[in-house]
Amino acid sequence: MNPDCIRVSTTLPTREAAEQLGAALVAGRLAACAQVHGPISSTYRWEGKVTTASEWYCHLKTTRARLAALEAEIRRRHPYQVPELIALPIVAGGADYLRWIGQAVTAE
Repeated sequence: MNPDCIRVSTTLPTREAAEQLGAALVAGRLAACAQVHGPISSTYRWEGKVTTASEWYCHLKTTRARLAALEAEIRRRHPYQVPELIALPIVAGGADYLRWIGQAVTAE
């Protein structure tokens, strides 16, 4: 069974912010797990200027059915005006793991 699993990525300004966001999304059953890693160096154009900043990735596993709610909660909690929100389908994986993702984000 593949419950149509998705990997969502966002970046945050600190490790603490990334860990807090991930923990809240897992506790709310919007994500099965959150993985935080970094720091990474990001270079981007913002308000007409090229900027470089240290950021932390938060990768989240969820299902397509929970994606809209997950995105809404990220936007609500995120400190950035325009947060990175990238969702990619998980096209293959261990059947047990994919099943676990689906179960972990299903309301009890």
